[in-house]
Amino acid sequence: SYVVDGELTHGDTMGNKNTISRGHVQYMSAGTGVYHSEHNLGDSITRLLQIWVVPDKKDYKPAYGDYRFNAEDRKNKWLNIVSSKDGDAPIKINQDANFYVVELDEGKEIDFSVESGRQAYLVQIEGSSIINDVELDERDGLEVVEENILIKANTKSHILVIEMKKSTRW
Repeated sequence: SYVVDGELTHGDTMGNKNTISRGHVQYMSAGTGVYHSEHNLGDSITRLLQIWVVPDKKDYKPAYGDYRFNAEDRKNKWLNIVSSKDGDAPIKINQDANFYVVELDEGKEIDFSVESGRQAYLVQIEGSSIINDVELDERDGLEVVEENILIKANTKSHILVIEMKKSTRW
């Protein structure tokens, strides 16, 4: 889960209980089984992205963690928050995928390379941007396959990119 606004409190049968806020991530691998819940125990509205990724195999041991990212690390530059076990991000998952976030100031531009054999899904979390000549508004999404991405922020923008192996199912 990636918190956009507010707070999210997690509890589970492994004994974990934690609260995260804007720009922070909690991750869980249900693996062979765990009961869990998430709640907004705060006074303000919580907005978040909860993203489920199918692991590369079954029967992993259940796991939970969270990471508190610094907002400056995603200001006008990509921040790799999630990667495969071999990747560079602080959060590792059991799949060939990378998650990046950026918060762009109005008028700023940034690019992102989607290599051959790869694809990406972009989510315009907040604001409005032009992405490869396509205008995205808050909560819009866009798939890009084997193509470089150029993003120009029309307004202050918060964007998530999930980059992964190109699907062969379509």
